[in-house]
Amino acid sequence: MRLMDEFHLRWPFYGSPRLTYCLNEAGYAVNRKRVQRLMRLMGMEATYPRPRTSDPHPEHRIYPYLLRDVVVSRADQVWSTDITYVPMRRGFMYLVTTVRL
Repeated sequence: MRLMDEFHLRWPFYGSPRLTYCLNEAGYAVNRKRVQRLMRLMGMEATYPRPRTSDPHPEHRIYPYLLRDVVVSRADQVWSTDITYVPMRRGFMYLVTTVRL
């Protein structure tokens, strides 16, 4: 664990596979699962840029939610639709749904 800590301080972006390789090269016969368990125990985590999928682009326009204060009181007053991509064995298809409230 001391050697793992030294490697992590030197290369903080190394994950369990690379740390396992370094430990094996240093003469310690360990597998990846053991290194993962010890990393969890020590609170070590590889530091690398994570995807920022939830951050909005600053130039994107924010549209208002038009149904915020609307009370749906009769049929066919509000319609909603969605489309999704469904992979198939040979190709793909699009699934479109429409909901009337």
